[in-house]
Formats: sequence, structure tokens, C-alpha cells
Amino acid sequence: MSAGPEILLHGSADDVAEALAARLASRLAELQRDTPTPQVALTGGRIATKAYQRLGLDGRSSAVDWSRVALWWGDERFVAADDGDRNARQALTALSPLPLNLEQVHPMPAAGDGLELDEAAEAYDAELGDVRFDICLLGMGPDGHVASLFPEHPSSHAEGRVIPVRSSPKPPPERISLTLEVINQSAEVWFCVTGADKAAAARLALSGAGPIQVPAAGVQGRDRTLWLIDRAAAAELPPNLI
Repeated sequence: MSAGPEILLHGSADDVAEALAARLASRLAELQRDTPTPQVALTGGRIATKAYQRLGLDGRSSAVDWSRVALWWGDERFVAADDGDRNARQALTALSPLPLNLEQVHPMPAAGDGLELDEAAEAYDAELGDVRFDICLLGMGPDGHVASLFPEHPSSHAEGRVIPVRSSPKPPPERISLTLEVINQSAEVWFCVTGADKAAAARLALSGAGPIQVPAAGVQGRDRTLWLIDRAAAAELPPNLI
């Protein structure tokens, strides 16, 4: 496991998005020197989507060979494939200028694909197989949830690798999520956290809270755990952390 979280403080949410895009492009180009196809788990959310849009602007001039990047998702809303709430739809729209290899793009099943929620989670588990992510991107909610693992909710202590989530505290109620078991097998986990409403959760997550109460506290990459955080979200962190 990595020694501890690294915290990179940025002035604003837009600065975090820019930093995420630049850092991801740089790291993927570096990984491709030795790794045929880096495995990346994407997250949803406004800031992550803005970072994907920034990457998309590079198009074919990117230093990354995007045809050799495998894309996965940490969680997904179990809604129709064309629903605007789908994390995969938002990300792939933003990344559409890039020369992605669709055989290396692995969105989670959508409602209406012919699978019930439990079957959809099982199918993604089978598709994932023994893949370990080189980079896993995560957001964090004001309650400290990551992916679709919510505090004091069955999702926070469910067994397995890919789980169906029902009665989500945040709509829509049905989702699919990776568990901490899979997330923590990632070589690197990068949090993307912005906004004053995340400050209390960031303090708890970085101060040893329990993962059932604060799922983000249970996340640690094998080699590195990186927090890209803006000043508003870092407002309650103790000085020794920043």
C-alpha cells in the first residue's frame, strides 16, 4: 500500500479540472512507455467532465495514444443508455474527439439492455475479470461517498467486487458500483474534490474515520493515493496535511 495520501492544493474548482486533465495526459503518456494498454477507471461529476472536455480538445495532437487506453467506470446510474445522467455518456461525449478504440471502452450496462440490476452487476464483474487499474479516478460527495458506496448504507459494506445498489440516498435509486476491494487494487487512486460542501467530509476522510461512516476514508491505492483538491474543500483540513 502507498505510504499515505498526497494532497495537491489548487485555488479553484476550475484549477482542479485543468490539473486533472494535464496530470492524466502526462501520466498516461508515461505509462504507455512500458504498458501496452493502461487501464483507467473514470468517475463522473462536473469537474471530471470538464477535465475530459479539456483532454478532448487536444484531439489527435495528444501525447497519449488514446487507442491504447482502456476505459472503465467506477460506478454508474442504472438508467437508459441515452440518459444524460449516465456517467459514461457524459465522459464519452467529452472525449469524442479522441481516437478511442471502442473495443477498449467498457461502460457499465444500462437499463433497457435486457439485464436486471443484479444481472448487470454480475455481467460487469465478469467483463472486468482480473483487471487492475493503473489509475482510478474518484469524486467524493458531501457525505463522504465514493463511486456509489454511501455512508451507513448496505453499499458501504456489501461483499463482492461489482455490486447492485438499491435505494441510493442520491437519485437515481438504482446504480452499479465497484467496491473498495476493486478500487483499492488500483495502482494509483486520484480523488478530485472541490467545493465548500465537501470540506467536512474531506477532513473526516483524511483523519482516520471509518469507511462505513465515510467510504472515502477506506480508499487507498497500492502505490499512490492522490487528492486534487481546491481551497474551499480543503478549508477544514489540519495544517499538517496541507
